[in-house]
Amino acid sequence: MSATTATRPRPTAAGRRRHVGRGVTVATVLTYAILILIAVIYIYPFLISIATSFKSQSEAATDPLSLVPQTFTTAAYERLLVNSDFPLWFQNSLIVTLIVTAGRVFFNSLAGYALSRLTFPGRGVIFAALVGVMAVPSVVLLIPKFLVINQLGMYDSYAGLIIPLLADATGIFIMKNFFESIPKAVEEAARIDGAGTFRVFWSVSLPMARPAIITIVILAFQGSWNELSHFIVASQSQALFTLTKGVAQLSSGALSQGTQYPLKLGAAVIMTIPVAVLFFVFQRRIMNASGGAVKE
Repeated sequence: MSATTATRPRPTAAGRRRHVGRGVTVATVLTYAILILIAVIYIYPFLISIATSFKSQSEAATDPLSLVPQTFTTAAYERLLVNSDFPLWFQNSLIVTLIVTAGRVFFNSLAGYALSRLTFPGRGVIFAALVGVMAVPSVVLLIPKFLVINQLGMYDSYAGLIIPLLADATGIFIMKNFFESIPKAVEEAARIDGAGTFRVFWSVSLPMARPAIITIVILAFQGSWNELSHFIVASQSQALFTLTKGVAQLSSGALSQGTQYPLKLGAAVIMTIPVAVLFFVFQRRIMNASGGAVKE
């Protein structure tokens, strides 16, 4: 063994920790850089929409990817809100979305509780059919949906827009699984105190299912707000146009000729705001299951 080898200092524990720390830091920085890049890729089109909605028509056509308008103007929004049926579309969408959201929370919760807690003939078959419906593309059901709506006399009315959307298979599935995670001992204690089935559901189980309810609220609001295919087959009157149907017509050149990028993207930006606000307000509470309901 040479003198150089014999006198070479061995790495200490502190040195090894510093080396490992540098490796972790590099990996963390690289991970955040990738996440930021992915976020920019997703956010950039929306930023373009916002910026373009404040451009003039000529600037939007010549420089569509710029994020800073050379000539800042609100002409597109003024035209949408004053010289079009956009306020009526917004009103119709708001009415339909609020009623559908409340209906889905109530009916999905009832159905989910029944499938998770009540024993009745055919429960397994109903749940299997529910899962099967979730696997069927919605476009396949458009013609049968139109025939049913027309046969029931609900075509071209608020009833035709709202009633078929008051319950959905995905929401029932979510509520069923969440109710099954709630300890039965809580409900048994309520039954001992004399509570009936609906009372147990309404006063005990439903308040404990708040995280699932918030998830249903967000999914129902977003789904009904952005719905288009159902509204196409359920109505034809201009007075019943929702935002999705109206903006789709707007995109095909309903108000004027030409590209009209500021007008179309301004409508898209306004459509996005309610769903974005709802999601950011409740995002931390989506399926945030609570614990400690029962002390063993």
